[in-house]
Amino acid sequence: MNVLVIPLVAAAGLVAGWFLAPLSERYLDELTRRRRTATAVATALVCAALGWRFGASPILPAYLYFGAVGTLLTVIDLAVKRLPDLFTLPSYGIGPALLAVAVPFVDDGVSHFVHAVIGMTALWVIYFLQHFFMPQAIGRGDMKLSGVLGLYLGWLGGDAWLTGLVAGALLGGVVAVGLVLTRRKSWKSELPYGPFMLAGTLIGIIGAGG
Repeated sequence: MNVLVIPLVAAAGLVAGWFLAPLSERYLDELTRRRRTATAVATALVCAALGWRFGASPILPAYLYFGAVGTLLTVIDLAVKRLPDLFTLPSYGIGPALLAVAVPFVDDGVSHFVHAVIGMTALWVIYFLQHFFMPQAIGRGDMKLSGVLGLYLGWLGGDAWLTGLVAGALLGGVVAVGLVLTRRKSWKSELPYGPFMLAGTLIGIIGAGG
């Protein structure tokens, strides 16, 4: 791993987060300087973690895109409980395209890409069924986001895919129970699930071997 990659991608994430933050303004009541700064810092931290995970790998740009967009979606969902199509739907084209570019430059690139597509399809189907049978628990935005997360987890293999799925569910469950026990929420309160899905995916990515 090239240690220079970490500060470089962290700096790139800081700049990207700062300039991407205004895209969330149409969904928020107000984009304060504090929120914009927090978005930039969070993006930098996520990108640094991904830089540590992948180093100067051909697939790093694809995962940095995930980190930047995922951070922006987290900020929006936490604020207004919404995952805008503006950011999720284009990722179904951009994510696979960035991974496809890396295929010739990584070992077993074609196999990784096939696994990514399978992972994307499988996770979308799981969330589609959850949304169909339990729409009060899994929103349409969560369902739309799920395929993108499955893509990035699938590239890294079944263990990463399963870890990301389970970690997101566990995080969401623990936080929900904690909020109820502290009486900050009731069992009927709505809780944005997108940030937990994204955090779980990041855990799966960082924790994946290989």
